[in-house]
Amino acid sequence: MKLIIAAIKPFKLDEVREALTAIGVSGMMVTEIKGFGTQSGHTEIYRGAEYAVNFVPKVKLEIVVPDAEADQVVRAIADTAKTDKIGDGKIFTIDVESALRVRTGEMNDDAI
Repeated sequence: MKLIIAAIKPFKLDEVREALTAIGVSGMMVTEIKGFGTQSGHTEIYRGAEYAVNFVPKVKLEIVVPDAEADQVVRAIADTAKTDKIGDGKIFTIDVESALRVRTGEMNDDAI
């Protein structure tokens, strides 16, 4: 199993969710986050005063899928979240040792 962690622009969330649902992803966890990378924040003007915004809002997706589906899920996220502008995000893939569905006791692939 693989854990796919993606940080994307918030306005792309619904589009990415629809793309993942279309390829059979049955669930994911979503968290609102802030971070910085290449773009390292920006400046904004509020009531005539300029100030630095050092962290940019993002959405973090966490999805656990069988090994065979990981590449397809990563590609779907990348293709859908892409805007060709700085700050499109990152996707990480990590091995998952085990999974347990609390309600039923199912393990590993059966739990996802």
